[in-house]
Amino acid sequence: MEISEELLIKYDVPVPRYTSYPPANYFKDGFTENNFIELMQLSESENPEHIAIYIHIPFCQKICFYCGCNASLMGKGNFVQPYLAALRKEMEMVFRHMDKNRLVSQIHYGGGTPNSLTAETLKEINEFIFSNFKMIDNPEIAIECNPAHLDHDYIDCLKAAGFNRFSLGIQDFNTVILKQVNRDPSRLPVKDLIDYIKESRDDISVNLDFIYGLPGQTIESFSETIREAVNLRPDRLVTFSYAHVPWIKKHQVILEKRGLPGADIKMKMFLAAHDILIEAGYISIGLDHYVLPGDELNVALENHQLHRNFQGYCTRRTTSEVYAFGVSSISQLKMGYSQNIKDLKGYIEAIGKNMLPLEKGYILSDEQMITREIITGLMCNKKISWPEIASRLNVTEDRIKKNINLEKGSLTVFVNDGLLVETPDQIEVTDKGSLFIRNIAATLDKGFSQNGNTYSKSV
Repeated sequence: MEISEELLIKYDVPVPRYTSYPPANYFKDGFTENNFIELMQLSESENPEHIAIYIHIPFCQKICFYCGCNASLMGKGNFVQPYLAALRKEMEMVFRHMDKNRLVSQIHYGGGTPNSLTAETLKEINEFIFSNFKMIDNPEIAIECNPAHLDHDYIDCLKAAGFNRFSLGIQDFNTVILKQVNRDPSRLPVKDLIDYIKESRDDISVNLDFIYGLPGQTIESFSETIREAVNLRPDRLVTFSYAHVPWIKKHQVILEKRGLPGADIKMKMFLAAHDILIEAGYISIGLDHYVLPGDELNVALENHQLHRNFQGYCTRRTTSEVYAFGVSSISQLKMGYSQNIKDLKGYIEAIGKNMLPLEKGYILSDEQMITREIITGLMCNKKISWPEIASRLNVTEDRIKKNINLEKGSLTVFVNDGLLVETPDQIEVTDKGSLFIRNIAATLDKGFSQNGNTYSKSV
């Protein structure tokens, strides 16, 4: 796939990532426990469905300089036990308000580095969830792992704890580049890890994560990393664009001093990786995910049923509303969002006072819920059918179009650039347009205003 320098310059502007709608920077202070309980009650009065549970483990042995997550150095581990006690108590406090007839379809551990904790600790958290809720058949129980801290014994314990999806943060196979960004390489050969995780189990999926746009990376070096990944044949593979936000994450300034590739080089890295993966038989999902043809994400994409939440792309089977626990975690309910306190000490102290550790939240209007369906549908399935979405939401097409920026000619620039096909009944993003899908979504979003450094750039 070829992308002109003119298009790169034209669309390399700050836009939201749209992992939620509206984006998290819309969330408001002063969100109370009563607000959150109201959100849960509104959710359950609508149409109780499956629920997903997210657990945030913030601890890391060291902080990678590219990291944009809420992560804390483990150090001597003084905060670990107080944090785990607070996490358990938060779950107890929230669970008592939830409908126990709802089935859990997904449990996801993110970080930080979830496997910085003992596997037995993670098993205890899973067992506490299992004791409170029934699970759907074949639920997705996923964990993000730093392969620098994985060995066979630890993997055995994770499998015994019920985990069936392992996401390994490789980032790059080049150890020189990893050293530049303060990331340790895998303790064992990655092929060994994949083979051992999947040994004698056909229900386990392995995902490999990579980042492009780091100091020292070149088109050739990143291509070599992806070729090595393809030879390992993971079930899923993700190529994340490094999001440079040093005004939020101060440690990222270190990478500026070491030299970051420009937008043109980053795009060429992405395109080279894309071509390698497609040629190897992988299917492109959304903006940056790739799966093997039989993966349920590809089946969902073919049926225009792909979904997305804060944990990534998923199917309607494996997720619905997300109840999130731990410092800075975001619950994603039908009628709105709530975000926990971002400071580790503040989170623990709030729980100690028998308070839900809420910092921000947002309750959506009816109009915003319609817009959310459009933005999510576009980001996931690259296509919006106005008659279909009107029928599904039980509203008129006219009302849907009034919710978004669909004034005459608003999408013409994307059509003219070959990024979008527009007809009276639908819009559909082209293969080339999928690289700039965040820009298209931002144009449809009436609430979007391009305000300096609030968002990372699209390229």
